[in-house]
Amino acid sequence: MSVFKNLFGSSEETRSTSNVGWRPLTDLGQLNEIIEESVDKPVILFKHSTRCGVSRMTLKQFENEYDLGDSVTPYFLDLLEYRSLSNEVAQRFGVEHQSPQLLLIRNGSSVYDASHSAIAVDSLKRYL
Repeated sequence: MSVFKNLFGSSEETRSTSNVGWRPLTDLGQLNEIIEESVDKPVILFKHSTRCGVSRMTLKQFENEYDLGDSVTPYFLDLLEYRSLSNEVAQRFGVEHQSPQLLLIRNGSSVYDASHSAIAVDSLKRYL
């Protein structure tokens, strides 16, 4: 398992070394909080597979581009560890499951989602 961790990292490393300030999404109850929170301030949700090199590269690129400050609240979902939660995100927000995937939640709805190489801060900014 340490080989995978060395190649792709872990969700704990991502949250601790990133300038984004990710909040871990680990509980189904948090989805209701995200919906409520998104009424006052947009929320982004990054769904990440810790075993996927493409997901890891996309996450790192997004983090390197990130310059949104406090304009959004960022959440991070390790979809391998919380697969049922990932499925619930897809169902509640009416998006097809992808990995990696970025969702922008505003007023309780997903107003933008992107996956793989389409995930970019500049693209996200157009919907803020």
